[in-house]
Amino acid sequence: MKITLLNRISALSCALLLANCAVNPVSGNPNFVTMSESQEVSVGRTEDKKVREQYGIYDDPALQRYVGDIGQRLAKSSHRPGLQYQFTVVDSPEINAFALPGGYIYITRGILAYLNSEAELAAVLGHEIGHVTARHSVQQLSAATAANVGASVLQILVPQVRNSAADMLINTLGGALLSGYGREHELEADRLGAEYLARTGYDPQAMIKVVGVLKNQELFDNEVAKAEGREPRSYHGLFASHPDNDTRLQEVVREAAKFSSPENRINREEFLKRMERVVFADSPEQGIVRNNIFYHASLGLTLQFPGGWKVSNGAQNVTATNPDRNALIDLRSAGAAEGSPAEVLRKILKLGNGSSVTPTTLGGLKAAVTELPMSGKPTRVTVVFLGKSAYAIGLQANTDAIFRQNLPVMETAKQSFHAITDKERELAKPLRIRVITARAGLTFAELAKTSPLGRFAEGHLRVINGLYPTGEPIAGQGLKIVE
Repeated sequence: MKITLLNRISALSCALLLANCAVNPVSGNPNFVTMSESQEVSVGRTEDKKVREQYGIYDDPALQRYVGDIGQRLAKSSHRPGLQYQFTVVDSPEINAFALPGGYIYITRGILAYLNSEAELAAVLGHEIGHVTARHSVQQLSAATAANVGASVLQILVPQVRNSAADMLINTLGGALLSGYGREHELEADRLGAEYLARTGYDPQAMIKVVGVLKNQELFDNEVAKAEGREPRSYHGLFASHPDNDTRLQEVVREAAKFSSPENRINREEFLKRMERVVFADSPEQGIVRNNIFYHASLGLTLQFPGGWKVSNGAQNVTATNPDRNALIDLRSAGAAEGSPAEVLRKILKLGNGSSVTPTTLGGLKAAVTELPMSGKPTRVTVVFLGKSAYAIGLQANTDAIFRQNLPVMETAKQSFHAITDKERELAKPLRIRVITARAGLTFAELAKTSPLGRFAEGHLRVINGLYPTGEPIAGQGLKIVE
């Protein structure tokens, strides 16, 4: 048999793979991994600090205990009960839940608003536990290591491949390995989550219910996005069809029936009680957006973004993007107001003393401004002092022509920056969930009339109560509203 160079590379790769095989805790089959369990836990512990810093922890000890207790019961019935799991509600309006290696599991307060029972909450946690027990993230990290090893081996044995074409091929192959969990891993996490639900006395069909919740939220967001002229967001996009029509999802959840107990708890009332007064949408810790006006009471500032622009309020900054998505405004902290605004501007942008920085004022506040290309795009950055803090306001567009076209509205927004007033502090209070009991004849259209959720309030209320697209309240039913 002729031994080609490709054969030699393949043989070496196989040897590397075999040297790092471990038995998967779920399947009992060997998996290629480059990380021991202790290393896995160490990675999770390190990244946990970053997650907490990025998102913040939702300040509700009772809710944290409630979620943690449910998660721990599920974890004890899992394939890796010996791990020291941690369950944390993070202070984010995103509709999301995720897990780090080693048993660090997070659920946003944003997704909690769309759930309607303890069983659905358990389904979300069980799904993430499934990712941990099957070591999906460890397999991804191992695949990344293998891709890098493969690239190194190839470049050692074939020095002439050290060119852009080869690098592109290697990066593409590595990217294919690391492009996400994929449908098979998601289905396995759903199957395992359903099993853990059944083993702890919850109805495993809650797994299908919660995927339906996410799909309905996605459908509703498609409707809103079309009306707003923006791209829709995707939450459980691996499932193109509704879970009621997803045969494979139905099959993997059905497998959990053999672990079911007669109890099959739902616990809707208990869950709704825990949701009373939970913050909805923006957190006061990150500032509140109302009608494209950004209010931050604790920082003491306000800025009005252009009407029709899409405002995104993150933990590190707040941005607004125009309808064509080719121009943006970015507001973020620039540290302490020390020295002059010009000095702070030079420091944050790493500008030399020869760079052009112009002192100015912004609503009577000391400021400085400069223009420069950033990432190849025309950009104007202003630093303004407010109290003891400095803030940077960036204006950017894809091209010079687009920048000039949008500059008037971007400058108007920038010039609106000011210290928050007492009246505006009232508007900076967060929305919160309140649970009511539906009376006979109550409709979502009636509730929408007094809702702060805006023109899509009726659909929004249906989604958060699991009655999208056409459901109506039943007399005596507990309902979530937003006030």
